Amino acid sequence: MNTVAINDPRIQDVRVTKDEIIVHLTDGRVISVPLAWSWRLSEATPKQRTHFRLIGNGQGVHWPDIDEDISVEGMLRGIPASRPKSKSVDVTARPLRNPERSNNRLQRTPARLNKYGGGK
Repeated sequence: MNTVAINDPRIQDVRVTKDEIIVHLTDGRVISVPLAWSWRLSEATPKQRTHFRLIGNGQGVHWPDIDEDISVEGMLRGIPASRPKSKSVDVTARPLRNPERSNNRLQRTPARLNKYGGGK
């Protein structure tokens, strides 16, 4: 069973502006972090930013429309959300040759020619 200690900071309210995520804590403190710390909130519409719910008895905030969670602990410690790494496209990849076609055979390039067909 998880319980929140009385001394743990808890969120009372949240507001997202065009530049910041602003959190009001139950102990009266107000903290804010740059909106850029949450790439999902940065890319969300104003309507999506206002649709949130407190989670974990105020330990965090969840935005269901964009599937984003932010914890008060993460905000206090200065931990921004990292953007997932995208699969990079290999622009040098060549299509597979068709073994059925005889004209797709690889040819050796003379060692004295560079990759553009010129000399060294």
